[in-house]
Amino acid sequence: MAAKIKKGDRVVVLTGKDKGRQGAVTKVFPQEQRVLVEGINIVQRHTRPTQLDPQGGIKNKEAPIHLSNVALVDSKGKPTRVGFRVEGDKKVRIAKTTGEVING
Repeated sequence: MAAKIKKGDRVVVLTGKDKGRQGAVTKVFPQEQRVLVEGINIVQRHTRPTQLDPQGGIKNKEAPIHLSNVALVDSKGKPTRVGFRVEGDKKVRIAKTTGEVING
């Protein structure tokens, strides 16, 4: 199945502690149906000292968020669902709110 959300897309969080915040997708995990969004869902991890990081301590990092909790942002800045349309011999993603073709 074609991906509705891809790396580099601008998304808005629909639910959870970061509701309403926007960010760019940095990584997609298709098997887990999750995405990593820049600056969203920051969690704290306690890390043990290693040779690479002799200090260790509490580190902040981004955690994946489920695909159902994010929506693509259209050209007007509103959340939208993603549809598909065949134009010529290409299958393209379209924004359901505006009907525009999504780049990428």
